[in-house]
Amino acid sequence: MLAIRAFEAAARHGSFVRAGEELCVSAGAVGHQVRLLEEWLGRPLFERKARSVELNESGRRYFVEVHQLLEELERASLALRRTDDDTQVTVTAMPSFVTRWLMPRLGRFTALQPHIEVRVLGSVPHVDFARDHVDLAIRLGSGTYPGLVSDMLLPETYHAVAHPSLAAQICRPADVTAFALLHDEYEQRIPAQVDWPRWCAAQGLQVPAQRLRQGLRFSHTYLTLDAAAAGAGLAVASDVLAGEALKLGQLQYLPGTPVKGPYQYYLVHPPAAAHRPQVQAVCDWLRQEAADFRRDVRTRSE
Repeated sequence: MLAIRAFEAAARHGSFVRAGEELCVSAGAVGHQVRLLEEWLGRPLFERKARSVELNESGRRYFVEVHQLLEELERASLALRRTDDDTQVTVTAMPSFVTRWLMPRLGRFTALQPHIEVRVLGSVPHVDFARDHVDLAIRLGSGTYPGLVSDMLLPETYHAVAHPSLAAQICRPADVTAFALLHDEYEQRIPAQVDWPRWCAAQGLQVPAQRLRQGLRFSHTYLTLDAAAAGAGLAVASDVLAGEALKLGQLQYLPGTPVKGPYQYYLVHPPAAAHRPQVQAVCDWLRQEAADFRRDVRTRSE
């Protein structure tokens, strides 16, 4: 079993080193287990390269079967551990969504459902529901997640935002170029996501590309919004993630046409998760909070 897990992890990562990090063993230990498996099977499974490993044809066929079997084992183990009396529900989402949208609302859920324990994971990469013992995920994407139930939770609309002291100095969209611009490096890694060049293009502004690259840069959206709320410059932000700061008066919308984001937030879970009453309660609450938020956004924009 150890050899099979080592093989499966190495195949997924294309690396003995990364497989070792996942399994909390050395790369050498992973390599040793894989060699034992290859000897038992009587054939190699990988092509060894200088800094990586790559499955050969036999390895690819074997990986498909092994990966499916391990997933089934994880699901069976999780189902055995989880009963209808288990009060914990684990929710995962991107760190910025957790800090900016979910956390300010969790107190209301606790007040409504004090017997349900919510465990929140902030994760950028998508989790494996069975392996990571996750019940629900809130994902930003197109809504297509094979094998999972997916319900649209929140759309995104992007605005230029700033601290009120800066917003008071901006009368029209073209005025933004006179101020420091803040850049969200995480959002920029998402294809077609709304950034300063796209926002300016939507306003009909022709701004030199070099000017739009200047300014402070941050690795996460919540850091970008913190900097904007501190008056460090102007940011382009979604109404979902900036909503709480806008409501509290820490940020204000700047003049300009809102830009619809290319993706939406979805509530995602395995089909079996919906059978647990605790999970269904969290889903129902999230949908209601999302509906209330969308109504507040419409009111604020009118």
